[in-house]
Amino acid sequence: MSDVATWREQRRLDAAAAEQRRAARQQAEDERTARLREQARTDRDADRAARVRRRAERAGRRAAALTPEHVYRRGTLALVVASGLASLPAQVLHFVGVSPLLLPLPLALEGAAWVMAAGVAYADQRELPAWVRWLLRALVVACAGFAAWVNYGYGTSLAGHGLSAADAATVGAGLAAVTLLGPAVFEIRQWVSTLSAAAGDEDARRERRHARRRRWHHRQVCKVADRLRSAAPIGHLTADDAWDRAWSIVHGADAPGMTPDLHRQAVQSADRMRQAQTPAPTADAPAPDPVPAPDTKPQETPSSTVKRSTAELRQSADRAPAPVGAGSAAPAPDPAPVVVRPVAVVAAASARPRRATGRVPQSARSAPPKRTAEQLLAEARSATEDWPIEDLTAEAIRRAVRCAPAKARVLRETLQAERATAQRAVS
Repeated sequence: MSDVATWREQRRLDAAAAEQRRAARQQAEDERTARLREQARTDRDADRAARVRRRAERAGRRAAALTPEHVYRRGTLALVVASGLASLPAQVLHFVGVSPLLLPLPLALEGAAWVMAAGVAYADQRELPAWVRWLLRALVVACAGFAAWVNYGYGTSLAGHGLSAADAATVGAGLAAVTLLGPAVFEIRQWVSTLSAAAGDEDARRERRHARRRRWHHRQVCKVADRLRSAAPIGHLTADDAWDRAWSIVHGADAPGMTPDLHRQAVQSADRMRQAQTPAPTADAPAPDPVPAPDTKPQETPSSTVKRSTAELRQSADRAPAPVGAGSAAPAPDPAPVVVRPVAVVAAASARPRRATGRVPQSARSAPPKRTAEQLLAEARSATEDWPIEDLTAEAIRRAVRCAPAKARVLRETLQAERATAQRAVS
């Protein structure tokens, strides 16, 4: 009984395993089918997208090829080829009929016209001078005109070969017209292309217009800038740097566009604006007069500052003024005494005084008394006895003892040395 049960259990297990294997195979088959179906769908979508892309590319190429620019360019080339094919055989027949040795002549004549026309296009591309282009155009007209005259003569010569005189004249006129048509159409095409390029480059046209206005308004600055660039090595000095330097040389201003007159006008306008913005004093509240501070030391006048030497200006600028306050022990220096020299009075030669009409000559001036170095030093010691050492400047000593600036500097050095020696002795 146990063997039967075991056998049945084994069969059930085998059947379950077989069912699992079948289910696994079925699932794998379904997945493979799904992958194939998905791959087929992806391939169809890719093919459809590729067809759409190719169709769009063809439409784009067709649209690009059918633009007015391409139609004009290609149509012009087609007309040029047709003109050459129509005019060249007549020239060959004409010259070969004269002599077979003249066969290269029509090729050279027609080729010269087209080479000169291509030269015009090359001159436009490289922006050569205008006279070069017009010379090439004149050569084109000469070669094409001679070829047209040859073709007209060949056409009229067909009157005795089965054509009437009117038909022969029509053939000759047509051959002459088609001979001139090719170079004329090519030249018009090049002219239109040049104008289109100039119209499309808005920045370049604006720069050229600005350069023309600049040369017209500032001729002297342009001349100096050109000379600076011609003197510098190639590529070493740019146009803008040369212009800035030339403007600084001619007008003395760092900012281009500013001149001394404009600076003067700007200062005047600023003064007028400041006066307009300052409120006017009323009757009730009059404008207070400026009152100088009681404890401030009077500043030197601009004239005295101008007459001082560079070393004295640097020394007075480096030396900071001593602060004046409540706790300051240094008293304010007394005003320097003024030495009054007697002036000799010369009686006039006539009773009526004569008005001075110019500068008094040196011979008519009274000679001031000469003082020795010891006298000047004594006067300087007496005048600066109560001065602090900070106020011992050459300009102050010169005004106190009324001497030359060179002697005042010597006195300053002597007095400062004496003060320094006295301070060291006290300390």
